[in-house]
Amino acid sequence: MYVLKPYSSNDTLQEDQKTDSENLSAMLEDAIISFQNLRLEEDQLQKESEPDELMKETELSQLAPPSLEEVEEITGYRFKNKELLKVAFTHGSYKADDCQSYERLEYLGDSVLNHLVAKLHYSAYPDMAPGELTRLRAANVDTEALARAALKFKLHKFLRHQKPLLQRQVNFVSFPMPPFHQRDLHDFSPTDKIQEFMEGIDEYPSHSNGMIDPPKVLADVLESLIGAIFVDTDSSMDTTWEAVKRLLHPLITPENLKLHPVAKFNEACQKMGVKPQAKDLWNKTGEIEIYINDELIGSGKYKLKKMIAVNRAAYDAYKNLFEKKIGGIGG
Repeated sequence: MYVLKPYSSNDTLQEDQKTDSENLSAMLEDAIISFQNLRLEEDQLQKESEPDELMKETELSQLAPPSLEEVEEITGYRFKNKELLKVAFTHGSYKADDCQSYERLEYLGDSVLNHLVAKLHYSAYPDMAPGELTRLRAANVDTEALARAALKFKLHKFLRHQKPLLQRQVNFVSFPMPPFHQRDLHDFSPTDKIQEFMEGIDEYPSHSNGMIDPPKVLADVLESLIGAIFVDTDSSMDTTWEAVKRLLHPLITPENLKLHPVAKFNEACQKMGVKPQAKDLWNKTGEIEIYINDELIGSGKYKLKKMIAVNRAAYDAYKNLFEKKIGGIGG
């Protein structure tokens, strides 16, 4: 078992910029496999899970996405250079001489978006400390927030690509799966990524704070679109912001900003004077268990990403800690 480090509200700005899940991961570092190894595991799972009947890349190239004019309706912005809009929705797997991928626009859009949201919060909350501003910005521009916005407007349906697994994601083609929280590695196909995210949104209507796994491709598309608008407006922050407001509405505010499950749980433990310990079973079962004085108070499971299992365990432990009122457990 490994002792969970107490959370401090007086952490430095650099520490504030780390996610609470990452902090807990560091506490368990001798039990956590490297993300490189995890990436290899996911890649192997993808190869083993891909059915023989998946469409060939040549067939995918014949599937034309909807007209990009719909995107202009969604954003409320009319592109002067339509090629930019086409690039914004061209995945790296799409092999064509007429268009590059959206990766450079995604890079630009990420920076522009962070600047716009930081500027908004700096002006709107003059008394807010830098650490709190950082957390508020992160909640509005992290992968989950952007993926939710992209899914809301169905931006993924405009993607040009030649990736069979991605095609199945975009079209929500999937196999029957167990209930959301009962899934294990053998139940999960990477092609079900967007479907699982949709189910997660149903369970967590607002930001889940690390309880669900958002598909990165959704966030990438939104950022590339923002980058394309910025370039097309000759770098106008004001015009770009008008489109961003439409896409990200409603923004998370200080009133509805929630702590990550790990921070929330650690703060509760500090106030109650208890020291939790974590038992790492993730490599074997995909589970993290949390104990206080050798009594199990919470567990979380998610085989594909350890951080989500950690967050779910902290959430479960916090819920049980207060429901059972075990501040004096073992004592």
